[in-house]
Amino acid sequence: MNHSDFIITSTYQEIAGTKNTVGQYESHTAFTLPGLYRVVHGIDVFDPKFNIVSPGSDMSIYFPYSDKENRLTALHDSIEKLLYDPEQNEEHIGTLSDPSKPMIFSMARLDRVKNITGLVECYAKNTKLRELVNLVLVAGYNDVKKSNDREEIAEIEKMHGLMKEYNLDGQFRWLSSQTNRARNGELYRYIADKRGVFVQPAFYEAFGLTVVEAMVSGLPTFATCHGGPAEIIEDGVSGFHIDPYHPDKVASLLVDFFQRCKEDPTYWEEISKAGLQRILDRYTWKIYSERLMTLAGVYGFWKYVSKLERRETRRYLEMFYILKYRALVKSIPLAIDEEH
Repeated sequence: MNHSDFIITSTYQEIAGTKNTVGQYESHTAFTLPGLYRVVHGIDVFDPKFNIVSPGSDMSIYFPYSDKENRLTALHDSIEKLLYDPEQNEEHIGTLSDPSKPMIFSMARLDRVKNITGLVECYAKNTKLRELVNLVLVAGYNDVKKSNDREEIAEIEKMHGLMKEYNLDGQFRWLSSQTNRARNGELYRYIADKRGVFVQPAFYEAFGLTVVEAMVSGLPTFATCHGGPAEIIEDGVSGFHIDPYHPDKVASLLVDFFQRCKEDPTYWEEISKAGLQRILDRYTWKIYSERLMTLAGVYGFWKYVSKLERRETRRYLEMFYILKYRALVKSIPLAIDEEH
């Protein structure tokens, strides 16, 4: 039977980023559905309608730790209470017995794909990493009774299990979700004051706004190589790519980083400054709004000049479906028919 030729695209990642790559819209050129159609060509991904504008960082909330004049020092008491208050309650559990250590910091929803419990397990299993640094997380609830989401409940239970199994008390602090954006911004900077890092360990991350927030705050950032963060960070230059499917390698990379910083404090500052510069060059709200306005104008013009062509294309596709494709579909036997 003859195949019919179609065009198909698929989402690869949510942001095209900054490299000269296709980004979100990947063209499939070798896809077939036997007896119905085969793909012979992709779309023109550089058509104006496929421009993706990445979100930017709000510099009024997220700015470098070194910007002393604008630091929200009045919030430091409440931040220190969040991090070090020995009371165990619905807002914070776990303790940090040595506050002088740098911190690995992460903030995300407590979904399986975010892999926050994977980061805890990665940290817990590496003795050297636990000696060098503390682990601080902002994620979900710490009480299963607070959640109605089955997946989150499973992650909460897993987190408690890891804390108990690896005896993490004294090295691990778990903060429930924080909604105060101003304090969150200062929390990033407070972690930077302590020469910590930000880790984004998701199995897949479409963009990674927390990565941008951390980098613009001056925190050296380690983020998943699966998705948007791989475009935001230049590996080894303005941060580090990590593969969440290889947690042992992630732990080793973190150990190497903190060990190097211990021997040469300027290395922390080097990565911190490069990460900040990367965001200032490409991911601020000013850049975002300017690109958005430019592309809105381009897209408006594209719509004007291509209206007739799109109307004709739609008519052709409707005719093609009625005369050819619908008949093809009816001619393909169902799997259940073949069993009899």
